[in-house]
Amino acid sequence: MHEQPFFRSLMDVDLVKSSARDSDILFAARVSTMGELSVQQYSKIGNLEDKDKGLINYLMRDRHGSPFEHTSMTFFVSAPIFVFREFMRHRIASYNEESGRYRELRPVFYIPDDKRDLIQSGSPGSYTFSQGSDEQHTLLTESIKESSIMAYQKYCDMLDAGIAREVARMVLPLNTYSSMYVTMNARALMNFLSLRTKNPAAKNPSYPQREIEMVAEQMEKIFAELMPVTFLAFNYNGRVAP
Repeated sequence: MHEQPFFRSLMDVDLVKSSARDSDILFAARVSTMGELSVQQYSKIGNLEDKDKGLINYLMRDRHGSPFEHTSMTFFVSAPIFVFREFMRHRIASYNEESGRYRELRPVFYIPDDKRDLIQSGSPGSYTFSQGSDEQHTLLTESIKESSIMAYQKYCDMLDAGIAREVARMVLPLNTYSSMYVTMNARALMNFLSLRTKNPAAKNPSYPQREIEMVAEQMEKIFAELMPVTFLAFNYNGRVAP
């Protein structure tokens, strides 16, 4: 018995585990002058002094990036397959995604909500988007639902006929939800955020697809809570990854 198709408009991001604190940046940076004593003095401190905040800002400003790599964050992300294809353009993380070869994929499909801009104008690299008409949103919704339901029915027909999952999945659309673990350090995450969010504080403007930006925004919120001083320095220096 197969599940009924389900449509949703949200992305899910959960922090699974982390080793990421502002103080991690300090002991990594100060090994250059303190050697092994840096980890004893800075690896477990709580509230940072002004000089510590100043060092993090200096490292960010002058793009001394390696100290930011001594951190780790693992996220569990649930999003449409087309979002993951964009995600994996970033060769700065470790990925493990659920497999359509080994499990029957659930019929959960992405459908944009009525706030999703539909009309694209401008040139590549500097697109602008506008809302679109009610008729266009209706056409989008009906088309996605119809095609997703049809594709999933064909998928089920092939499974029921004994065709292997890795073959039957070929008919499923890119708006099918998948899930993955993604692990990256703070430097890699800031690089990802600089490219996959549109933010007025950014020195170099970016024009991400809205769906991957929805994922990036949730990752950014978690990052800001884990490493508030680093996050502040990232924004203060134009959201340029060190």
